[in-house]
Amino acid sequence: MIRTIVRRLWLVPVVLIGWELLARSVGNPYLPAPTVIVTRTYDMWFSGPYVLTEEAVDNFVPSLVRVAGAWCVAVIVGVSLGVALGRSAGLADYVEPLIEFGRAVPPPAMLPVFLVLFQMGTQVQVATIVFGIVWPILLNSIDGARNLDNLQIETAVVFGVSARLRLTRIILPGASPKIFAGLRLSVSLALILMVISELKGSTEGIGYLLNLAGNNADMPAIWACVLVLGVLGFTFNSLFLMVERRVLSWHRDAHRIA
Repeated sequence: MIRTIVRRLWLVPVVLIGWELLARSVGNPYLPAPTVIVTRTYDMWFSGPYVLTEEAVDNFVPSLVRVAGAWCVAVIVGVSLGVALGRSAGLADYVEPLIEFGRAVPPPAMLPVFLVLFQMGTQVQVATIVFGIVWPILLNSIDGARNLDNLQIETAVVFGVSARLRLTRIILPGASPKIFAGLRLSVSLALILMVISELKGSTEGIGYLLNLAGNNADMPAIWACVLVLGVLGFTFNSLFLMVERRVLSWHRDAHRIA
């Protein structure tokens, strides 16, 4: 196990050491050394009486609540609508042109629209995140529900299996590999849109801290925000992969048997 960890992560300390040596030799204020960044990160956010400082609590918590709430809304809307469209060819013919148009609109372009609709506040950030991440979930759910083995569904209908049981026992499990592929894309995208939505019209959040550090030309603080975002992204992705492996274990076992 140790050998596997070393083989996968050996490049990280090499890059950090090289960065440290380069930063110290160049002495450029716009390229702070990793030790300076880590020290600044600790002083700003992790030196409080209960690990987190007051500034960290006031800004990290709102960002995490927004991204978690927006992701849950996008999952509910994307999966439910995607499965319905995937199983109804007639409905999909009417709605898919609108979907193709909506997914082509860059989510940051909708930020001014949401600012007008919701004024300033959490609604703007949540709406921006939901709009940006619902598309991969929706499209993968449509694809997964559409490309099922119809023989299983027809057999269930013949034997009088109720629509609810067909949905929970056949359609959702069969579409789940595609659905999880969309969910995984949405996790990283949600973090990106969280930062973008907080750069403008926000008075709290990690994106707000990043914007504030940029306005003050505080490079160690900028890199500290980048470091926190990188750690959050890695953590979210790792947690999601753990859940995915557990939920889709039956899918991998079926492929091994086949």
